Amino acid sequence: MIINLGEVVLFESEADGKTRSPLYGERAIEDAELICFDNPNVSRPYEISIELPEFTCLCPFSGYPDFAVIRLTYQPNLKILELKALKLYVNSFRNRTISHEEAANRILDDLVTSCRPKWIELEADFNPRGNVHMVLRISHGEKQHI
Repeated sequence: MIINLGEVVLFESEADGKTRSPLYGERAIEDAELICFDNPNVSRPYEISIELPEFTCLCPFSGYPDFAVIRLTYQPNLKILELKALKLYVNSFRNRTISHEEAANRILDDLVTSCRPKWIELEADFNPRGNVHMVLRISHGEKQHI
């Protein structure tokens, strides 16, 4: 049976009545790509700060989930990051087995490739595990005075 709830379509098994995957959110995350739009004021240097408090990935050694707050600060050049696309892109890491360092560097590299900011800094503040707390800070470009 198919249940249509506007844009949401749920697939129900005739046998057990349970909703089947992939759900619309899973499909959106799977199809995620970074999207940018034109900077409305390229003549003025300014900063954009974004916080993504629910970052997750999987530890490549234990397979346990790692949790972090990702903080982005950037000075746009010609393009601005679209927030929903950024959210879906970051959520695509949730089932990925990847180290903290690789995750932070991959995210920064993808952001630089997609929107080519004048300057960008990423801070990945990982939740403590086993009495160890790690914060990674990486940047690209040259920060302009504002």
